[in-house]
Amino acid sequence: MKLLSIVVPCYNEEESLPLFYDEIIKVTNGMAETYPELTFEYLFINDGSKDKTLEKLHELADRDERVRFISFSRNFGKESGMYAGLKNAKGDFVVVMDADLQHPPAFLPEMYSYVRSGEYDCATTRRISREGESKVRSWFAMKFYKIMNKISQTEIVDGAQDFRFMTRQMVDSILEMSEYNRFSKGIFSWVGFKVKYMPYENIERAAGTTSWSFWGLFRYSLEGIMAFSTAPLAIAILLGLLCCFVSLIFFICAIVSAASYGDNPAALALTGLILLVGGMDMCCTGILGQYLAKTYMETKKRPIYIASETEVEYRERKSAAGKESE
Repeated sequence: MKLLSIVVPCYNEEESLPLFYDEIIKVTNGMAETYPELTFEYLFINDGSKDKTLEKLHELADRDERVRFISFSRNFGKESGMYAGLKNAKGDFVVVMDADLQHPPAFLPEMYSYVRSGEYDCATTRRISREGESKVRSWFAMKFYKIMNKISQTEIVDGAQDFRFMTRQMVDSILEMSEYNRFSKGIFSWVGFKVKYMPYENIERAAGTTSWSFWGLFRYSLEGIMAFSTAPLAIAILLGLLCCFVSLIFFICAIVSAASYGDNPAALALTGLILLVGGMDMCCTGILGQYLAKTYMETKKRPIYIASETEVEYRERKSAAGKESE
C-alpha cells in the first residue's frame, strides 16, 4: 500500500473548506478505485486564520479520521504552512495544493500516473494564461520571472504553481533546506529532479477572497530574488562605479565652464554631486542591508512555525471531555 498525503495550507478559508473537502473526497475515492494500492490522508495547515477555519477543520476531523490538521499560534505565512505540511506529511507521495480550488483536484489522477510511471519525480501545473488577474499584476509577474531567470542560476518556469505531486525522495530533499527565509518556487527548482509541467488555464477562487495583495506579492518576489541570487550586490558595485563616472563628468563640466565663460559653477556642481553620491550610497547601503537582515534572521535559528493545536490533541481533548460527561 502507498500513502498519499494531501497538504493544504489555509488562511481564512472557512467558505472554501467544505467545497474543497467535497471535491477532494470525490476525486480521491475515484483514484482509490483505479489505483487500489493508494490510501490517503488530508493534512490541513491553519495559518493563524482569523475566521472560523479552525472550527471547520474540527468538523472535518470529526467526520473523517483521515483528516489531520496543524493550527499555528499566529499567521506565519504560506511558506511556513507548506514547510509544516511537508515536514509532517507521512505519505510515500505528497501533494501541496490550495483550498480555494484554484488548484483543481481533478488533476491528481493524471499527476499520479506521471509520477507512478517512474519517469518523473514531480508533476505540477503551469498556468498558460492569467485571465482574471489585473493587467498590472500580470505584467509584473511576467517581468519577475524574466528577471529572476536572468540573474539567478536557478531556473523558475513562468506560471509554475505550488500545486505539486512529489515523491518522498523529493520531499525529503526539500526538507533538508531548512532556511528561515523560504521561497518555495526557487527551492522546488533548486533541488532538481525530473518534473512534468501540465498546462492549464487560470481558474478563479471557488469562494472567499485572496489574501495576496500587490504589495505582498512584491515583497514575496524580493524574497525570491535575494534567496536565489547575489546579483543585487553586483548592482551595488555598478552603481558605485556609475557614481564615480558621473562625478568625474561634473568636475570636467565645472572646469570647462570656469575656463570658457569665467563662471563659478562650483556650488551648483557640488550640490548635484552630493545629491548623486548620497542617493547612490543609500541605494547600495539598502541592498547590503537587506542581505544582512536575511543573514541576521538565519542566525537567530527561530522556528519556521509554532503549532498551537493538532488533530491528535483535539481528538484527545474531545475524548476526555466525553468521558467526563459520562
